[in-house]
Amino acid sequence: MSEPLIRGRVDRSGALVAADAPLLRLQERAGATIGQPLALPHLARLIILAMRLDREIARPFVAADERSDIHALVHIRPDARGADLEISDWQTEPSPPPVASSAEERGEDGPLPSPQDWTWECDAQLRAIALRAGEAAPPVPAEWAGQSLAELFELQADKDGRFPLLQALAQQREFADQHVRAGDDPRTHMILSGVPLFDARGGFSGFRGIAVPGEPLAQSLSPVAEEASAPVTSDPAFGSLPLSDPTFGRRIDGALRGPLSRIIATAETISGQFDGPIRSDYARYAGDIAHAARHLLGLVDDLADLQNIERPGFKAAADEIDLGDLARRAVGLLGMKAEEKGIRIDAPKTDDKMPAFGEFRRVLQVLLNLLGNAVRYSPENSQIWIRVDREGDRAMVTVADQGQGIAVDQQDAVFEKFERLGRTDNSGSGLGLYIARRLARAMGGDLTVDSAPGQGARFTLSLPARDGE
Repeated sequence: MSEPLIRGRVDRSGALVAADAPLLRLQERAGATIGQPLALPHLARLIILAMRLDREIARPFVAADERSDIHALVHIRPDARGADLEISDWQTEPSPPPVASSAEERGEDGPLPSPQDWTWECDAQLRAIALRAGEAAPPVPAEWAGQSLAELFELQADKDGRFPLLQALAQQREFADQHVRAGDDPRTHMILSGVPLFDARGGFSGFRGIAVPGEPLAQSLSPVAEEASAPVTSDPAFGSLPLSDPTFGRRIDGALRGPLSRIIATAETISGQFDGPIRSDYARYAGDIAHAARHLLGLVDDLADLQNIERPGFKAAADEIDLGDLARRAVGLLGMKAEEKGIRIDAPKTDDKMPAFGEFRRVLQVLLNLLGNAVRYSPENSQIWIRVDREGDRAMVTVADQGQGIAVDQQDAVFEKFERLGRTDNSGSGLGLYIARRLARAMGGDLTVDSAPGQGARFTLSLPARDGE
């Protein structure tokens, strides 16, 4: 059924101050009334956008209650006191029957909330449909009505620079461990998990899940010991900035990680066109912004690692590892990037084992750096080899490429801090190999290079060997 032109008005706070009958009925069905914040998430988001841009916009919007689905076109005219709404092409359709392919009927109820948790639900565009506080949880702020998850929560990237929620959105699957910061208080960290929802036709319709209190992501992924008594040294590359000060890494994380994570989340939302179709060149621009922000986030990680490894007394664990297994893991993580350039990676076979001692995640970090560099600087349609070997009490893994190679007089320089051998592109921070060698030596090993101009490069990580199983 179609309604004639429907008018309404909101003030600068987002409260609905005037509305024709159809709009008022929908507001009341959503649990609010005149004088209260607009309780229709999609429409409220469009109004916020128009007032933020301070220009008129006309967009389609959708709303729903227990009785019907509404599709309409809204024309929003912002002014100094709020915004006028003109809604046309208001189409009302009966709500679909109970969902036959829902997450519940597939046994995907998700984790059960505790009294300290929030429960939440969003639509397919990550617009919040419901936010409820548990009995012992802090109340949900009233001003959050009508905002999207991206506005309510600052998404935090994981240690690989990825966002579990956005990955789940792209693949329409369940997710967990999406760390967020709620509101403007940096101490308010939560962890989101959720399951996908589907309509009666099997189409993806959003997520439902819980938000539980959690520690800040930077602390949970890269803990830095509180050593107030540690001596402070200065690093020439930073002038008087004390890299060994235990607060250095936290200052870097606190000042940069949150804003960069917000940039990445917003840019990926735009690039993925989750809020509706946009021009393809704008989507590409947003993708470029996300890529650049991920690069900067990687630099933040490198600086935090730099502070950690240069702290007096830094030690790496001596786990029992298999260099062949870790090499295959690295290939699995970077294989897609290699394929994009037509590069073939000849990795160790499944039965190629090389037992060693070293910290699992740190060895993987070194191998990802070596393989990432090989992919980045190798020509298209070339080949990379990864081999494991043993010499005496040393277990070794070598990454060899067919790149331009490194002159003998520059081979020591590649392991220096912030050294990029004159590269002018924006790839890498110049810290990766420096950190990799420091980590190798902290594990009782070393990292070396053998190369010549035009003949590629061979980087070899050696670690203390252990007897095979």
